[in-house]
Amino acid sequence: METLAFLQTSWYVIVGILLAGYAILDGFDLGAGSLLPFLAKDDEEKLAVFNSIWPFWDGNEVWLITGGAALFAAFPHAYATVFSGFYLALMLVLFALIFRAVSMEFWYYDEKRRGLWSAAFTVGSLLPSLLYGVALGNVIVGVPLAASMDFTGNFFTLLRPYPLAIGLLGLSAVLMQGVTFIAMKTDGTVQKRALDLFGGIWILFIVTLLLSFAATVIYMPESLTSPLVWASAAVVVVAWLLCRRFTAGGRMGLSFGMSSLIFAGLWGIVGATHFPNLVKATGEAALNITMYNASSGVKTLTVMLGIALIGLPVVIIYTAFVYRVFRGKVMTSK
Repeated sequence: METLAFLQTSWYVIVGILLAGYAILDGFDLGAGSLLPFLAKDDEEKLAVFNSIWPFWDGNEVWLITGGAALFAAFPHAYATVFSGFYLALMLVLFALIFRAVSMEFWYYDEKRRGLWSAAFTVGSLLPSLLYGVALGNVIVGVPLAASMDFTGNFFTLLRPYPLAIGLLGLSAVLMQGVTFIAMKTDGTVQKRALDLFGGIWILFIVTLLLSFAATVIYMPESLTSPLVWASAAVVVVAWLLCRRFTAGGRMGLSFGMSSLIFAGLWGIVGATHFPNLVKATGEAALNITMYNASSGVKTLTVMLGIALIGLPVVIIYTAFVYRVFRGKVMTSK
């Protein structure tokens, strides 16, 4: 039993790392896409935004695929509940990501309809940025579950105040990632627009953070007793303050680093609040899907852990290599 508990805890942490890594990495290109109409006013400026994220975006989404695969293999009951219960919302995200991916290619080649493809890219970025947080908020606060671990609600069950507050917080964090990344990677007019947008997004983030805190006090006051929650929250606030300071000093690399640390701190809050649950049930704690009652067996978890200990460092090294190769600014004539 001790071996199984160790493996379950290890995979809980690994899945969390993969999802946090996806949020940090794909967050900046989702944010850049969501802000595209405000960052770029003509084709040359849009090309600068696209070029800043082009080498990275598809590699970033590998983290989401890997996180989903790890969840499926390690905690199949939780995977089945989430992907069946949130089916319509996840299909909306999937279609948005598909249109987002193809819109960049079509924008480049289909010059007559570039306005259409720009809009598709923006909507395809904005919708997942919001719905990811809404889905996470539902998992944290709880959804109606049967004893069979089946979701018993509907699409509108997911649109409650707490998940919507978390969705807005996630969206503001994504926008912060996007605006700091674009300011770091571009120069000229596009960079100036990013810097002009930063102040409003910086304020928006703390407003949504306070809104989420108020919702937590109302709906989940018991979660605020964990020291790890407060430690992670302190990381978020300090990184938020430093992000503004580094931006004001023109040190955009450090500003983007602080924005990324904000995301890491937010995931620390999620982990500290939610552990050992994977999906909470409303009304009856005995129906919660946890890492203990939803996991695969010892053999599966052991084999997978060996693969992860080899594969995850390779992914991290490859990701670092790609970002190093494509470091530096995207130059424009403006």
